[in-house]
Amino acid sequence: MTTTAPTVNGRVIALAHHAGRALLEGVLARHGATFHQSVTLRAVVVAGESVGSDELVGDVTGSLKTDESVVRGVIEELTAAKLLEEDPAEASRMRLTDAGRELYESTTAESAQISARLYAGIPAEDLATAGRVLALVTERANAELAGA
Repeated sequence: MTTTAPTVNGRVIALAHHAGRALLEGVLARHGATFHQSVTLRAVVVAGESVGSDELVGDVTGSLKTDESVVRGVIEELTAAKLLEEDPAEASRMRLTDAGRELYESTTAESAQISARLYAGIPAEDLATAGRVLALVTERANAELAGA
């Protein structure tokens, strides 16, 4: 019996997202971190290890599609846990502490191993096509949200 691959649609995308996120959350839980905290730490790293507080809130709010108050709460959690701190050079900016960097690096390394297993054997051209399709769907969804 031959099965055909499903056409990409919202359900297929959601199932892949939730399966991958469950694996990531398992890694994060072992380190005492949450998904929202992980996304916030990553945003700081991507910004170059120091980022304006408002820029950080905007970036994470846009990524998670959540309320600004939720993101500000996550930043407060990370600051209270000494994973994130005000940048001494400029108080309106946030930066990772050594503990925050260590957490980010260890969870990223563990999740990279999982990703390698999940994507193993998938041809590069298939991954490129999927990437283009998902980027376009994301762009269109973001445009709809902006118009809502």
